[in-house]
Amino acid sequence: MLTADRLDVITVALTLARRTRRVVRQNLAWSALYNAVCVPMALIGWLPPWAAGLGMATSSLLVVANAARLGRDATGSAVIVPRSIDT
Repeated sequence: MLTADRLDVITVALTLARRTRRVVRQNLAWSALYNAVCVPMALIGWLPPWAAGLGMATSSLLVVANAARLGRDATGSAVIVPRSIDT
């Protein structure tokens, strides 16, 4: 749904949607990789429980940091989404 009378917001929305999809896929891949490798190692006993917990915390921080990149553009400045004039 467009909330502005300008059509240029469509390109901004599509770009943001593509970036969001890419980041979600990266986060899913990272989480799946961690769960496929480290969780079985911890279950077998090859990885101490503290190391598995540290790895899980690090994995979560990486996912959050990766998702936080959506609020920035390629130059590192904040992304400004055009808004409707009448709001």
